[in-house]
Amino acid sequence: MKVQNSLDGVSWGRISELFHVVGWGSRNLAEVESAFRGSSHVRIIWDGDNIVAFGRTVDDGQFYALIVDLVVDPDYQGQGIGKKILGELRHELKDYKFTTLTAAPGKDGFYLKQGWKRQSSAFIWPNSAEQEADHAKSFTE
Repeated sequence: MKVQNSLDGVSWGRISELFHVVGWGSRNLAEVESAFRGSSHVRIIWDGDNIVAFGRTVDDGQFYALIVDLVVDPDYQGQGIGKKILGELRHELKDYKFTTLTAAPGKDGFYLKQGWKRQSSAFIWPNSAEQEADHAKSFTE
């Protein structure tokens, strides 16, 4: 498998397909490409001529960084690919004051195994009822 840290030769159709395969819905190819081109760091994992995983970050260049995508084809999960991508992206962001991510529903355990900690005060402004159900908790004060 080959690790790539640029967008050279990337098939936006394949990237969009991977989003769909892991359950993150269909995405417009032009919007996917635009989002990736606006990323600070990327990792693309190839198995031969096929993209099987990717990760990317966005940041302010100084203080705050966010890992925004970590996607591994289900046929390749459990092989350490996600761990490798996450490790490389974390290394790229080592000098930032805060590095955060939002885990996909049900994937908390993966990040906890990698040493990530839950935040005590993180919030989301849900843009749909589905997103609220998947990512928000109701608290009474």
